[in-house]
Amino acid sequence: MTRRNFLKLGMGALGALAALEAGGAALLYLRSHGLEGAFGALVTAGRVEDFPTGSVTEFPDERFFLVRAPEGGFLAVHTRCPHLGCSVMWVPEKGEFVCPCHAAKFSLYGDHGKPPVSRALDLFAVKIKNDLVQVDTTSLSRRDAFAPDQLVHA
Repeated sequence: MTRRNFLKLGMGALGALAALEAGGAALLYLRSHGLEGAFGALVTAGRVEDFPTGSVTEFPDERFFLVRAPEGGFLAVHTRCPHLGCSVMWVPEKGEFVCPCHAAKFSLYGDHGKPPVSRALDLFAVKIKNDLVQVDTTSLSRRDAFAPDQLVHA
């Protein structure tokens, strides 16, 4: 194999790898935007005691994370990043939400860390009725930052 052929092969392999990475990022972006229109229900998440303090439980079909704060209150955090609309993921090892599209990080309460994100993750309304945690996915509450009064206590 000549040096020229070796370099062509190497550059072709690197180009193919770059195309795969770009395609994967594009699929993540399109997948998160393809999840529109499934809201509009009152979801019974479970009993209050089913969620230990400091826990995060994902409800993927309903597109929210139910956060039980260390203080005992509940938040229903939307899975969509307010910057580009990508689906965020909960990373338990780090104790934060991460957006795969631009590596934005959000605290346990959905509060943003630094640019490019300019505000916290949106919330769904939480109600506690007969010791059951209910989340209303019919409307989102946009917020700039976390405030303790956003927690719903049993």
